[in-house]
Amino acid sequence: MSAVLIQNVRLVRPGRDITTGDVLVRGDQIVAVGTVPRPEAATATTRIDGGGRLLSPGLIDVHTHGVMRSLYENDPAGPDGLRSAARELARFGVTSVLPTIVPRPSPGWLERIAAIAAAIPAASEVHIPGLHLEGPFMAVGGAACPTLPGDLGVLEEMLAACAGRLAVMSVSPEAPGIIPVIQRLREKGVIVFLTHTRASVEDTAAALDAGALHATHFYNVFYPPVETDPGVRPVGAVEVILADPRASVDFIADGVHVHPAAIRAAVAAKTWHGVLLITDSNIGAGLPEGTYDTPWGYPVTVSAARAARHATDGFLAGSALTMDRGMANLLRWLGLPPEQVWAMGTLNPAQLLGLPRKGRLEPGADADLVLWDDDLRVQRTWLGGSEVFARE
Repeated sequence: MSAVLIQNVRLVRPGRDITTGDVLVRGDQIVAVGTVPRPEAATATTRIDGGGRLLSPGLIDVHTHGVMRSLYENDPAGPDGLRSAARELARFGVTSVLPTIVPRPSPGWLERIAAIAAAIPAASEVHIPGLHLEGPFMAVGGAACPTLPGDLGVLEEMLAACAGRLAVMSVSPEAPGIIPVIQRLREKGVIVFLTHTRASVEDTAAALDAGALHATHFYNVFYPPVETDPGVRPVGAVEVILADPRASVDFIADGVHVHPAAIRAAVAAKTWHGVLLITDSNIGAGLPEGTYDTPWGYPVTVSAARAARHATDGFLAGSALTMDRGMANLLRWLGLPPEQVWAMGTLNPAQLLGLPRKGRLEPGADADLVLWDDDLRVQRTWLGGSEVFARE
């Protein structure tokens, strides 16, 4: 079995520390970290000098609709959209991803979901634990999400279409009939995210009691309930989620969708353990600033300052964020030890998804690794010990 020794690196152990040392990989696993004993180091068939750069576990994005010119749910491309997007992720340091699609009940919609789910095993450049379905059981629309009440019959059809490859479903806590849906999803081992909501305290607490675990693109499409007593601020989903230790949250850390102060407030409530980085990315993410065609009937203009927007009307059309830039932003914005910030893109999503061998830099973990340049650009990415990206 081949063995790779990565020497002279700064080891990012998320949530623990950043130290200098070496990493020995044998096959698809990490077997030694730090000071590698000489007999073990001698077994290395390949040696790589890291040049004092950061070496971290691969990043994990639990909410992303596409990257560069590809969408996971691009109907004309079918499953080719998933495959082409998956090929691009390693350049941004992503080694695990939940392709996120918005189910829109219409002729052939279940067949399209089934085709995308069936394409997952063919994606060799990134690990895909399963799909993330954003909807359709939503009370508040936005970003083309349908608004449907909870329906166990429709849910069973969706579960069958995914054929055991549904990892996450996002729902609104106040959608009619949503509690039995949440309970059924948890019975099937599917993680439930909350989003697209103006739910009351009671509805949000009921959804958490039923088994919802997480709030996605937090603050975005999280409206307060309607003010009924002038001068008295309505309290709803945001406050309940921040106060409940069972719930974690994630953010689109592009500086456009959410102000850094809002992220810092969530960290104060949740600590670093309860906050995740996502991209919610779409077409244009990872591309140079400019205007790009989309399958939605209009072009989008992409820039770091304004995210991705309709080229003529100017409204937000998804995120142009990539995980590497999101991590750089969080490291700049949050007054935390950097190893705690790194956990938001590695260890924390791995724990949320129940992936004990991901998001860690320790013996026995999967050898999903990223070597970073000083400007936090990816130099090399390994998935299960195999190099899947190297910058020229």
